[in-house]
Amino acid sequence: MISSNTIKATITALGFYVPEKVLDNKYFESIVETTDEWITTRTGIKERRILENGAASDLGARAVEDLLKKHNIAPEEIDAIICTTVTPDMNFPSTACLIAHKVNTKNAFAFDVNAACSGFLYGLQVATSFIESGRYKKVLLVGAEKMSAITNYEDRNTCILFGDAGSAVLLEPSEDANIGVMDIILRADGSGKDFLFMPGGGSLNPASHETVDKKMHYVHQEGQNVFKVAVTAMADIAEEIMKKNNLTSNDIAYLVPHQANKRIIDATANKIKIDYDKVMLNIHKYGNTTSVTIPSCLYEYYHDGKLEKGDKLILAAFGAGYTWGSAYLVWGLEKNG
Repeated sequence: MISSNTIKATITALGFYVPEKVLDNKYFESIVETTDEWITTRTGIKERRILENGAASDLGARAVEDLLKKHNIAPEEIDAIICTTVTPDMNFPSTACLIAHKVNTKNAFAFDVNAACSGFLYGLQVATSFIESGRYKKVLLVGAEKMSAITNYEDRNTCILFGDAGSAVLLEPSEDANIGVMDIILRADGSGKDFLFMPGGGSLNPASHETVDKKMHYVHQEGQNVFKVAVTAMADIAEEIMKKNNLTSNDIAYLVPHQANKRIIDATANKIKIDYDKVMLNIHKYGNTTSVTIPSCLYEYYHDGKLEKGDKLILAAFGAGYTWGSAYLVWGLEKNG
């Protein structure tokens, strides 16, 4: 076992999955009062993927299978699975348990984390702590989000935003103090419950004919209120973690922001004075996939050969709760290809 005093948690493998069905902006022109130009201008989204048959665990399991195959890892090597999701297959058992069963990780314990769009950063903190403790060697952080299951396609303000996807990131210990997860700052403010939430289906409003009739099992969002808070919170916390670690924009290879709205991404980039060619983007292809957006960017930029060992990254997210956070990590994988 590596001494806990020298352990750094580092990303050693990645997986990603999106379903085949594409909903482009033209589709939404046919079902609600909107236009491709309006959606693109206001959000930066051009299309998103939708899982027609299956559940969140299927998305997560496919991403894990992609990771295991690409990196030649056996399922029984995995010590733990942490699944971030706001669209669990069911209240219990956890979606992580279902994923573990589907990919046959016989030796792993598994549980879910719900921090909405900040889920990846919250899960990253938990996974990093497990690795740094010295007790676990391979921790899988899985995102599994079937947002189409809780999206009201009659609500033009929210239906254009969300897509379905799965992601998987493996964290392992390293004795190299110059790579891995260097710092994470997380925040929460429960007053945000009034502006971004799903009112039905929990113990407050159990499922009933009334909750279904009132469309309480869909995402409800007060867009302007969320936008105002998100712009400030995400930009401020990214700036905070950079100042805490004595980093300037020149030190950073990439800003990796949650892909919710291009205007929020722009504001964060401007706040930390980072050139736009150093901002990871895929919102135009997938929309907002909640906790999957940040790891999907990491996956795509790594597999496109755009990430090199030693690259310094700032991750930032904001989500329902409110929850928000930022992470500073130094990439530990050699350049792909």
